[in-house]
Amino acid sequence: MPQSRKDFLKATSLATLALTGFHRTKCEETVIQQSDLILPQGISWNSRIGLIAPASPIYDTTQFDEMLVTLKELGFRLKLGKHVRDRNGYLAGKDEDRANDLHSMFKDDKIEAVLCIRGGWGCNRILPLLDYELIKNNPKPLIGFSDITSLHNALLTKCGLVSFHGPVGKSDWNEFTKDSFNKILIDKEIQTYSIPEEETDGFVIQEGKAEGRLVGGNLSVLTAMIGSEYLPDFKDSILFLEDIGEDVYRIDRMLTHLKLSGILDKIAGFIFGKCTNCDAGSNSLTLKQVFDDHIKPLKIPAFYGAMISHENQNVTISVGIRASLDAKKMEFVTLSAGVT
Repeated sequence: MPQSRKDFLKATSLATLALTGFHRTKCEETVIQQSDLILPQGISWNSRIGLIAPASPIYDTTQFDEMLVTLKELGFRLKLGKHVRDRNGYLAGKDEDRANDLHSMFKDDKIEAVLCIRGGWGCNRILPLLDYELIKNNPKPLIGFSDITSLHNALLTKCGLVSFHGPVGKSDWNEFTKDSFNKILIDKEIQTYSIPEEETDGFVIQEGKAEGRLVGGNLSVLTAMIGSEYLPDFKDSILFLEDIGEDVYRIDRMLTHLKLSGILDKIAGFIFGKCTNCDAGSNSLTLKQVFDDHIKPLKIPAFYGAMISHENQNVTISVGIRASLDAKKMEFVTLSAGVT
């Protein structure tokens, strides 16, 4: 059976992040302002999309082939990364090869967007190997979620490039997911993100309104980046998070990590999407109690239940774009388009 992302993190906690002898170039380290953001060009359902596997592989070849059929039926013209089918344990090939596949897609003028086939674990390992000047000089949408959180934050921090927390290749491309993807990347809209009426697990942590740039992603991956040079400045940002398969005490531990590192004290607003299969179990605090302990004392607008998750219905978010948050309504709205 494939390992879960939690197991990947546990199994590789001592793994080296940098490989010696591999050339890379870094952008100058600066705090990226809104006016300095690089917006990639929008795409169409007929765009030529580059498929890469920067983290884990799709283990089942049948599922991989079914993904290709689905993406082609959506209208995309596909180019597969040279190493997209590689396997190296729980990784989709060697670190250098996964990094080079990403580079090749950004260098290719015929590729209009880069779509990650799945998350899993491994993106943190390639961050030191990436040529950020190359990426900055060839901007295009990079799309994915879960472990792709590493790439979103690194590209924003190192290059000011807006990327897109949204479906991966193997996602369920249902109408809800396609609609959000279409609004952001194709129609170039300013989107209102609200919770559908049939979703009943959402709740307000702290009422209020706020504005800030949207940063975040998967909680486990984000906390694994703390102390590195690849996280953005969280000052006055709206932090959005999601996770899967984590016991409530682990969510508590990771939010504590965000608190002790000073990140929570900087943010202007807080959104937690879904914590899928996050079991409280016996003798446990509830997830709501954990939010009350860590988030409510911040006295910032905050809510739980946004459609940001590992579940079938998933929104697309322009990482780095400013948004307004109304926690009482449990919704947020982007203030500008994420593509040109």
